[in-house]
Amino acid sequence: MADTPIFEVAETDANRVYERPRLLLDTTMHYCPGCSHGTVHKLVAEVIDELGAEDKAIGITPVGCAAFLYNYIDIDWIQASHGRAPSVATAAKRLCPDKLVFTYQGDGDLAAIGTAEAIHAANRGDNIAIIFINNAIYGMTGGQMAPTTLLGMKTATTPMGRDAALNGYPFKVADMLTLLDGVTYVTRQSVNTAANVRKAKKAIRKAFENSLHNRGFSFVEIVATCNSGWKMSPVAANQWMEEHMHATYPLGDLKDLTTTEH
Repeated sequence: MADTPIFEVAETDANRVYERPRLLLDTTMHYCPGCSHGTVHKLVAEVIDELGAEDKAIGITPVGCAAFLYNYIDIDWIQASHGRAPSVATAAKRLCPDKLVFTYQGDGDLAAIGTAEAIHAANRGDNIAIIFINNAIYGMTGGQMAPTTLLGMKTATTPMGRDAALNGYPFKVADMLTLLDGVTYVTRQSVNTAANVRKAKKAIRKAFENSLHNRGFSFVEIVATCNSGWKMSPVAANQWMEEHMHATYPLGDLKDLTTTEH
């Protein structure tokens, strides 16, 4: 005779603490353990679901680790050529102005080959949102220096550390975009703690609402880890990021012209 449980608690909306985001597909993630991408993916899926925008969302992914995103979230996707995601997003939003249109890009894609596309989409005030993952290294291709690599940071192409005289300075994309008239919202967040995850989710939601309601260009930078590229454990990578990256890329809103009015 099977054992009978002493008591059974029925799951209800009232006592449910957490559940898997509905739009996340049942696909094994390709990212290295400890990578920030997985956490941001979860937030993107949650926000789209909570906004009821599943049928209105169009995501644009380029080349690099960010390109995996379309494997994991059940919405419409377009894959762009390397660096061209903002241009593709501009076209998608202008053809379908009632849609939520966003790009998801890494620092190699957006801050190097795609710099012009990002700047001009922002300057035009296109009603798109960009999620920018800044882990200060080229994680997929072997750990080379990125435009966002910190001064003194060792990479495969700067084994002695990034030297300003030779390699230039870290590219602070978010700070630059705040100067453009077409930009409505710029923020820099991280996902290294539970509190920061909540702040990042709030930022992504605001950016997505801006696109959905045609309030102008939004830019959400996520200061992230690449523990494989940095050759650190996930715990050590988070500590290093807090101690070093947050000094160069401080967290918080840089520009916010939105209001609570719809």
